[in-house]
Amino acid sequence: MKAPDLRHLVDRYRVTDGEKFRLKHFDPGDTAGDLIDREQSEVLLADGVRRLSALQKLLYPQDQWALLCLFQAMDAAGKDGTISHVMSGVNPQGVSVTSFKQPGPEDLAHDFLWRVARRLPARGQIGILNRSHYEEVLVVRVHPELLARQHIPPALDGKTIWKHRLEDIAAFERYLTRQGVVVLKFFLHLSKAEQKQRFLARLDTPEKNWKFSPADVAERLHWDEYQTAYEEAIAATATPHAPWFVVPADHKWFSRLVVVEAMVAALEDLGLHLPVMGPEDHARLAEARRQLEAEDD
Repeated sequence: MKAPDLRHLVDRYRVTDGEKFRLKHFDPGDTAGDLIDREQSEVLLADGVRRLSALQKLLYPQDQWALLCLFQAMDAAGKDGTISHVMSGVNPQGVSVTSFKQPGPEDLAHDFLWRVARRLPARGQIGILNRSHYEEVLVVRVHPELLARQHIPPALDGKTIWKHRLEDIAAFERYLTRQGVVVLKFFLHLSKAEQKQRFLARLDTPEKNWKFSPADVAERLHWDEYQTAYEEAIAATATPHAPWFVVPADHKWFSRLVVVEAMVAALEDLGLHLPVMGPEDHARLAEARRQLEAEDD
């Protein structure tokens, strides 16, 4: 079978303009059946991981660009597994993974972007954020009572706060891209029916019981509110320089493939290469060789 055009596959789920974006236009169960099938997926995923590893080996020594990947999703969408599979072949020295939980006292004493800014990747690094600053326009928007913990001056805590936060996020991401940080944002788009099945599987499998929390069921009651919050967040912050990828997540094998190919494509577009050695560099290497060969064994 002919190998599919994986860039074309990724383009299906890339959102760079939110003006006409509607979440309902994306099917969580989609597997791009006309481009790829399940039998190919394992080979293609392994090849994607291999190519990502090779590109990371060029990103690290070049020390100019950084890649920042944000993962957002409803519970049980597979963020942890996707990150684990996609990054399985990459040198840990060149990667940082941060999983954001509920903000602590120090986080709440600062602006809402503070804790994310502290976890940005250095040049030459790949940074993975499992949840991110978008929690502040998702969870906090669905549960506005959480704003009371953030010590926001009453004069600034009004009806426009979500619009302003989305504007600030868009400006923050524009700033990062102007500093050489490539920003990719992944929404693992899970259906409510598939989430139910995954929750039941956690309850039915003893070794997965620890993954389940009664709060997960409580959050399902807010499903429609979350979908609206995600739609508005993506629409307000999707740009060509910091795109969103609305990744179908009902089939884990497919979502992992889309994510790795999006990362590979972004790094390939940078034209990465090993540092070019000039005459002075070669002279230093020659002197180092001379000193080593002159040593007494």
